[in-house]
Amino acid sequence: MSPTFKSLETRNYRIYAQGAIVSNIGTWLQNTAQAWLMLELTGNGALLGLVIAMQLVPTLFLSPVAGLIADSYSKRRILAWMQLGMALPAATLGVLAIFGFVQTWHVLTLAFIFGIARAFEAPARQSFVSEMVDRKTLSNAVALNSASFNAGRLIGPALAGLMIAALGSGVAATGWVILLNALSYGFVLYALWAMDGSRLRPAPRTASGGHAIRDGLAYVWSRPDLVLLLTIVFFIGAFGMTFQITSALMATDVFGKGAGEFGMLGSFLAIGSLAGALLAARRQSPRLRYIVFAGLAFSAVQIVSGLMPTYWSYAAVLPLVGMSVLTAGTTASAVIQMTTVPHMRGRVGSIYLMVFMGAVPLGSPVIGWAGEYAGAREAIVLSGLLCAVGILLASALYAAIMKRITHRSWVELLSAGAASSASDAATGTRENALS
Repeated sequence: MSPTFKSLETRNYRIYAQGAIVSNIGTWLQNTAQAWLMLELTGNGALLGLVIAMQLVPTLFLSPVAGLIADSYSKRRILAWMQLGMALPAATLGVLAIFGFVQTWHVLTLAFIFGIARAFEAPARQSFVSEMVDRKTLSNAVALNSASFNAGRLIGPALAGLMIAALGSGVAATGWVILLNALSYGFVLYALWAMDGSRLRPAPRTASGGHAIRDGLAYVWSRPDLVLLLTIVFFIGAFGMTFQITSALMATDVFGKGAGEFGMLGSFLAIGSLAGALLAARRQSPRLRYIVFAGLAFSAVQIVSGLMPTYWSYAAVLPLVGMSVLTAGTTASAVIQMTTVPHMRGRVGSIYLMVFMGAVPLGSPVIGWAGEYAGAREAIVLSGLLCAVGILLASALYAAIMKRITHRSWVELLSAGAASSASDAATGTRENALS
């Protein structure tokens, strides 16, 4: 089998991956249909952002607790329960829309409930990969998870658009599409049930004491490499993950295009993201320097994209943007899974999600303000510059810390050697005196 798909040789992961791709397509079906539903109900584009925020807020505040639960209980069982936790609000929203009872507050409330389930599902899902495959194929499995997500991102929106149009483009049409997402979680449930539990490699479980979350934070703080990784992810999330804002501004304000051309830009970006995930799948040993280089490459192509003179030249650069940002994110996730002690993976993974997801709403207003008052091109160039400066400063600080640690280690080693020599000399003197 090709090295790109090496982890699919493992039966448990192969079964899980099949369920996950269906669920990922379903997720993007709902994302697209839910956005169209809000426009049908309100005609207010600003409320789309509020729906996203309602799904995001639980991840920001519940991630530490969710990570602790992932480390303390069976990840397979948590995932099974959370599939139901995400399917129920999706099914409820779909039925309300089909029968014409749905209102704006229903969408917002159910998005929040869905977000709670997703907040508890994500750390368990991330750390469960290491229980399905061995260390040699772990990096490959993490990358294929990202590839699966981006494949769903390519297929889901287009399929949702076709289905909504075929069903009449109204509120009821969105309900049928959302209902498909609710059904898609059944594929993951079946995959979890069909696995061979004897072939899983469960990590040691953590007692859920009062200091467990603090221990997770202390563990991350004691690892300069993880601090650098999280800092890079923060800057990419804050100033790089603003594609919806910058692409919309470039398509409409700069190039004078419409909604269709704007949608095509998302597809170009997704093509690059999928390619980046598949390229990352070929690397067996992810390194911290890959994250640094990928982050800087992302900053560079982001700046270049803002300088492109035409719509098509801008679109041509977007796959490179998607490829570099996915390489950084996928490698960061793989490094966490491969270098974190097993009983800490859930908590470290939850901190990663909290930093990454929490950075997006912090940086987006800055880039949005720049785009509004300075211009779309200037906003994109600013986002690339801020991202590059943040990564370079974090890397310089990491290098200084590691140099200090190395120097201290050498001093301690030399001191120990000197003390040992002095002890040997003293012993020899005593032995000579006795003789």
